[in-house]
Amino acid sequence: MPDEGLPAGSTRDALVAELKRRFETEGLPEPDSDARALVCGLLDIGLTELVLDREAPVSANELEQVRAAAARRCGREPVHRILGHRPFFGLDLALSAETLEPRPDTETLVRAVLPFAKNHAAQNGGCRLLDLGTGSGAICLAVLSEVATARGVGSDISEDALRTARDNARRAGVRNRFETVKSAWFTNIEGVFDLIVSNPPYIPTGEIAGLEPEVRDFDPVAALDGGPDGLDAYRAIAARANAHLAPGGRIAVETGFDQHCAVAALFEEASFLLLERVRDFGGNDRVLVFSKSASGQ
Repeated sequence: MPDEGLPAGSTRDALVAELKRRFETEGLPEPDSDARALVCGLLDIGLTELVLDREAPVSANELEQVRAAAARRCGREPVHRILGHRPFFGLDLALSAETLEPRPDTETLVRAVLPFAKNHAAQNGGCRLLDLGTGSGAICLAVLSEVATARGVGSDISEDALRTARDNARRAGVRNRFETVKSAWFTNIEGVFDLIVSNPPYIPTGEIAGLEPEVRDFDPVAALDGGPDGLDAYRAIAARANAHLAPGGRIAVETGFDQHCAVAALFEEASFLLLERVRDFGGNDRVLVFSKSASGQ
């Protein structure tokens, strides 16, 4: 039984209920999951422990910390921004001010390229991977964690993002197989790669103001703004990727849900052959996978 002398809300179960009510009042879309995620994250416990030991007391300091975090969430700051990290493809990735928060939809890109990376590594003793606009390092590090002989380069224009990606590589245990390069797309990239991946900015400039506050106000604009039609990054990548993609290699990009046709056309014009269109778990177009066409070899 909880200590009757503790203030209201100072058991785990009561605290979750308090946050849920507060988030419901604020009209947040997922009040229950947000409440549980904040309590688990800030008390450093798992969901199972939260459920099984729901009457465990919460100290005054913990109570203050969780309530302060709840106030930030009511200001529409995303839960994982508040916690400073989030799970992605089995990894625990730190976030920073200039990194995009990796979403579950981006795991679709990892799943799309893993069979190629594994097969290439098995047949050739390794796989050279380039992640353009790496941010937190999510895509590259997920592949490296699954393919022990793969080596990766993460490029980004942000020093903050590159520091975060290196820290995440250390946390994931793949730091010796991961390097970073400060580069605007291919500007400072040297050499060729068996696999090139990117989740570039693809939101049209004019649509950014209308995004949900969690994205608009907390994700870095540079990771969102794809130019007037949302396709600027794809043009830059398609224009120079041929020189950096090894024979038989693959290039895979994440896109917006309505951009598959436009992005595919850009890469086909640059002598790439579309191999696969992949949808995410919501059924939306999400990933395109290309190889060099015969004319681009």
